[in-house]
Amino acid sequence: MKKIKSYYELAPLFLRVAIGIGFIVHGWAKISRGTGGFEKLLTLVGVPFAHLNAQFVPYLELLGGIAVLIGLYTRFISIPLLITMLVAMFTIHINYGFSSVNTIGLTEMGPKFGPPGYEINVIYIAGLLSLILTGGGQYSVDNFISNSKKKLNN
Repeated sequence: MKKIKSYYELAPLFLRVAIGIGFIVHGWAKISRGTGGFEKLLTLVGVPFAHLNAQFVPYLELLGGIAVLIGLYTRFISIPLLITMLVAMFTIHINYGFSSVNTIGLTEMGPKFGPPGYEINVIYIAGLLSLILTGGGQYSVDNFISNSKKKLNN
């Protein structure tokens, strides 16, 4: 097994794992519940082509999340995922402020939380921009394919 030359080589891997799992979980949640509720949400906030987006976005999140997780076409797939985060941020979350923890009151049972702000969107956007700039990194399918092509050409 090859020794890690630098801890910098691990940075894209950690980003890919966190971002990939996040998108997989959110995409699967939309798919497993049915896309009707998601379509209603998109319609209410005025997203164009709500029906089409409600069918497309959950699968983009699920399959794109898997691709990011394993580092397959990392730069390419990060672009539409970035766009979905921007749309979510500017159509839904920005109305609730920055914080992802929006405490709107206290009850006998504990705090009552409102809708999350755009904080998490900003974190996803920063991570996706980093992956667009760096690619999937050394520990990715992208790198494996690139190295295999180099070996075939030599």
